[in-house]
Amino acid sequence: MPQNSKYSDTQFENLMHDIIIALEKHQAGRDLSLMALGNVITNIFMQQVNESQRSEMADKFTQVLLKSINAK
Repeated sequence: MPQNSKYSDTQFENLMHDIIIALEKHQAGRDLSLMALGNVITNIFMQQVNESQRSEMADKFTQVLLKSINAK
């Protein structure tokens, strides 16, 4: 996903590495990985995003995801 944030590339890459290692450790295939990551994303929206902003932010997230996977 394109990264426009206040976080450094190193911080972002380290987090991505840890997530990938966790998925590999549990031998999570595509479906299980997507289910788990989807639930993590849902949890972030529910716990860290104001209810009045969730739908708009989810739409933006979806647009960025689609743009990212279609750019390949």
